[in-house]
Amino acid sequence: MENTLSPELSIAAVERETGLSKDVLRKWETRYGFPVPLRDKQGERLYPAEQVNRLRLIKRLIDEGIRPSRIVAESEQRLSEMALSSRSKPPRELNQNAEDFESIILALLRGQNMEGLRQRLYRELLRHGLEHFVLDTLAPMTYAVGEAWARGELDIHEEHVYTEAVQWLLRNAITNLSEAEGTPRILLTTLPGEQHGLGILMVAALFSLHGAHCISLGTQTPVQDIARAAQAHAADVVVLSFSLVYPQRGIQPALSELRQQIGDNIEIWVGGAGIPRLHNAKMPGVQFCPLMEQALNAMHVWRSMKLKC
Repeated sequence: MENTLSPELSIAAVERETGLSKDVLRKWETRYGFPVPLRDKQGERLYPAEQVNRLRLIKRLIDEGIRPSRIVAESEQRLSEMALSSRSKPPRELNQNAEDFESIILALLRGQNMEGLRQRLYRELLRHGLEHFVLDTLAPMTYAVGEAWARGELDIHEEHVYTEAVQWLLRNAITNLSEAEGTPRILLTTLPGEQHGLGILMVAALFSLHGAHCISLGTQTPVQDIARAAQAHAADVVVLSFSLVYPQRGIQPALSELRQQIGDNIEIWVGGAGIPRLHNAKMPGVQFCPLMEQALNAMHVWRSMKLKC
């Protein structure tokens, strides 16, 4: 048996210590940028003790009903605070509700019930409110739909039906919420080759809810056109999203080109599932926000800085 007091544990030992499978650990590493294992001489993963402690906290919170997408990127201190505050919640209540909702949505997709799908999503929106609907319902549901398609449980046209239904719902919400005089003025799009635009609509809905003015260019906008649109709309921020399928080697060069073209007065915020692969990449004038909560925090920080000026 391996010594659990060792400063570094193998992936098998971490699986035993935390109850998180090897597949989950590898998936989080790619999707969320945590954990960040070291490597031994054979190239095998080794996990420092502090990361194992953090993984234990994450597993505890997941068991209490919190989605991984909400907590994996959080600090150990924040996770400890969340663990203390969640003790009053019945264990697994939220997970059970989420699993039931996912089953309903997947069944509607397989049954080609577009109207039923829209109505069910809309009821969830009214029930939880826009912010919780986006963060706690849509984010995990979208992931579940993608996973079902990857396993062959959904056809590609059924995944497209889901995307269309969610886009319809979010666009209506953004139209009703977006304020012409809202701040900051945020331009949202993706670069050529990035067809996944659901993420930018989700974060645009959150920004709009919090009083920002959002301008969406849709997907696959060339850098030169983004720069021109940012100037034409007097944007304060340009938000880009990168999915897991976008070539990682192309992200930083594209961001550098955009940074040069839009000038220093416009901020660039970057999110999406493809961003954690960059790990600790740092680029002047570019803020990496893998989670939507981090993008919201960036907006609040932007406002507080403007108030000080």
